[in-house]
Amino acid sequence: WRKYRGNGEDMEEGSGGGAMWNGAPVGCRLELVFPSKVTHLRWHAKGDYLAVVAPDAGSLSITVHQISRGASQAPFKKAPGIVQAVCFHPSRPFFFVATQQHVKVYHLVEGKLLKRLRSGVKWISSIDVHPSGDHIVVGSYDRRLVWFDMDMGETPYKTLKYHEKALRDVTFHRRYPLLASASDDGSVHVFHATVYNDLERNPLVVPLKVLKGHGVSKSKHGVLATAFHPRQPWLFSAGADGIINLYQDL
Repeated sequence: WRKYRGNGEDMEEGSGGGAMWNGAPVGCRLELVFPSKVTHLRWHAKGDYLAVVAPDAGSLSITVHQISRGASQAPFKKAPGIVQAVCFHPSRPFFFVATQQHVKVYHLVEGKLLKRLRSGVKWISSIDVHPSGDHIVVGSYDRRLVWFDMDMGETPYKTLKYHEKALRDVTFHRRYPLLASASDDGSVHVFHATVYNDLERNPLVVPLKVLKGHGVSKSKHGVLATAFHPRQPWLFSAGADGIINLYQDL
């Protein structure tokens, strides 16, 4: 073995030529091959399960992979519609599947459909679940952000329309009361989103900031994805302009 420094970190190189960092190999650790194009990935909050969406793969349009066991399964015998995105419940065996206009809630252990949420939008683009597991947001290509309260029935609690173009991504912060939406208009909107423990109090959703750090590509795509830091009030955004921005201290 020999050590070298790369990107400001001490690295090691083994006899096989592979790089090491903190005792672990650097590079591809796992490769999964699918019968059609993969359009969406989503990790479970505990990090051991990965859901993959390949919408043209029929009964394999949704697959769930357990990393610790190296096991894969297709939870549905047939595709539950034209799947846009999926999301795990943070603590219960519930699985949210967003099709073009609905969000279907499944119980993975019992293998049954629990609820069908009606979004009222033309085409869903993205989905995320609040850390409490009781609230869901979806973004849509017709510029809307839809908030569902699981205790208030199958229709939206609130629908917001602040962006000028299609929404590409929506995401909650896992620790702070923050919600972000990304759009083809090149902006990211950040909302103060408080969910109360008192079930009689409605969630509080207030516009907080508009972040403009991306251009719009020739294909008219803007901000494609966002991700909050797990512990800090920081937000990452990735745009069609090839840039990843980090916004700190929101």
